[in-house]
Amino acid sequence: MAPGKIPPLVQAIALSLAGILLLDSMGAIVKHLVASYPAQQLSAFRNFFGLFPSILILMLSAEWHANGRKIRIRNWRIALMRGLFVTFAQFFFYLSLSHLALATATTLAFASPLLVTALSVPLLRDRIGPWRWLAVAIGFVGVVLIMRPGSDIFTPYALLPIGAALGYALAAVTVRLITEPTPSATINLYSHVSALVGSSSLMFATSGYQPVASLADWLWIAAMGLAGGSGVLLLIMAYVRTKPSNLAPFDYFGIPFSFVLGWLIFGETPFDRLFPGVILIVAGGLTIVWRERVTAKETSALDSKG
Repeated sequence: MAPGKIPPLVQAIALSLAGILLLDSMGAIVKHLVASYPAQQLSAFRNFFGLFPSILILMLSAEWHANGRKIRIRNWRIALMRGLFVTFAQFFFYLSLSHLALATATTLAFASPLLVTALSVPLLRDRIGPWRWLAVAIGFVGVVLIMRPGSDIFTPYALLPIGAALGYALAAVTVRLITEPTPSATINLYSHVSALVGSSSLMFATSGYQPVASLADWLWIAAMGLAGGSGVLLLIMAYVRTKPSNLAPFDYFGIPFSFVLGWLIFGETPFDRLFPGVILIVAGGLTIVWRERVTAKETSALDSKG
């Protein structure tokens, strides 16, 4: 490595953390706007303004250029279906922000990695060992502790981030059903366009379009979409530089980031609601990451012997 050059792993971690912070910032903007505009409309706006970073992601993709800059893909139905899963995930998460603290909604949405593991069994026929099933169980105990069903502080709105986590998990799992070698940037664009159409259709079918009241709100809406799209762009740039397993533990910085943003902007301090459940959710997620890394190493070792 040349003197003064930043190692790729360090670059990837920095890009990943910046992307996560942008996505949490998007959540904070949504929470600010959802008091005045329907969640469906905010989802449609987020996908419209986020479309520009998605196109930029494609333009900057070396894999796409090497693949002949093809736009048409054989598994386009699956790519579009992912966008519909994202549509409902966004709607549930944005709606939850009008009723829950930012950190609470964000933490519950981190049930997504647990659901990815559980869904990979029926949908992908993956074999999940006892360690990962234990991790899923631990994580869901954490979810229950935060939701506290049956208690005076339980609210049905706490189910909304779980619905969002399910939507994002389905989007993550179904991408592995795309069998044709396809650049991730192309899949991302297909899914983003589908989410834009889906969220716009949901808006017109339910809440209708509510005129934006002021220039300031238009600027917040544009910032929301650009923050979300740019956050995804930075995460893709990070994953190009290193293995996903090296970055997965840093995803959980989204929880403290959301807590700090919620405290600074909205004065929220949901300590009592989050602990100790948040610890179990993070522990479950990190255990899954650890086991996947161990399995990958074992598979690599067997392949090298073969």
